[in-house]
Parts: sequence; structure tokens; C-alpha cells
Amino acid sequence: MKLKQLSVFLENRPGALSGACRGLADAGVNLITLCLADTQQFGILRLIVRDWAKAKEILMARGAVVKVTEVVAVEVPDRPGGLADLLEVFERAGINVEYMYAFTVKQEDLGLLVFRFHDPDRAVAALQAAAVKVVNEVELFRRFDL
Repeated sequence: MKLKQLSVFLENRPGALSGACRGLADAGVNLITLCLADTQQFGILRLIVRDWAKAKEILMARGAVVKVTEVVAVEVPDRPGGLADLLEVFERAGINVEYMYAFTVKQEDLGLLVFRFHDPDRAVAALQAAAVKVVNEVELFRRFDL
């Protein structure tokens, strides 16, 4: 139920992001979803790809620092209050959301969000207890025809 996410630490300068993306593209690695955050000294590129081990190796060979973390992909109704209802599941279970970001495509009336938790297993259990759909790798890659 958990996905592997790469967090790539990039120098905050022109070309650092495009260089990382070019390295992955040249190796045939397709990005499924990503987000970018920055600080004054560096940026953090968080991404999900099918072959995370290959992507990690490519990025590290280009000099990037890469950390692998576990995240959870969750279906959320694409309507007013859909996210608020989902967040209440975590609140009731006493689970803090460290960060989240969304996939850019949706299916039917459902969006897909990526969450990072301190304890992803506990979060998955709370989601399942609330009958919230957690998307595994197999289903995720099938949705994107990868």
C-alpha cells in the first residue's frame, strides 16, 4: 500500500532541475508525479517513478543527494469538502500530515493525492478503517499505463 518516493536535493541554481530531469529522460525514466519545494540553499524535488531504484542510481551518478521515503497515494472525491473529509480521518486517528501533493490527472470524480506521514503503516490502517481507497503501486502504474 505504500509507494517509494525519491527526494532529490538539488542546488538552488539555474540548470539543476533541468539537469536532473534530462538525466532521467535520457535513461527512459518517466515521471509519474512530482513536486518541487525550495529553501535558500537547495531545492527538494520529490518524485514518483516506476523504477525508483534505477532513477536513484541515475540521479546519484549525476551528483545529486537522493533519499527514498515511503508515501501513501489516496483517492479523494473531487468535490468541495473531499479533502476536508479525508483530513478528518487523520485528525480522528491523531495522525499528522508531513506534506502532500496531487497527481495532475483524475479518474471520473476522483483525485489522487500523495501523503507523507511519520508512520505510514498507521495512516494506511486508519484510511482502511474509514473505507478510504489507498492505491498501491500495481494499480497506480496501471492507471498511467506504464
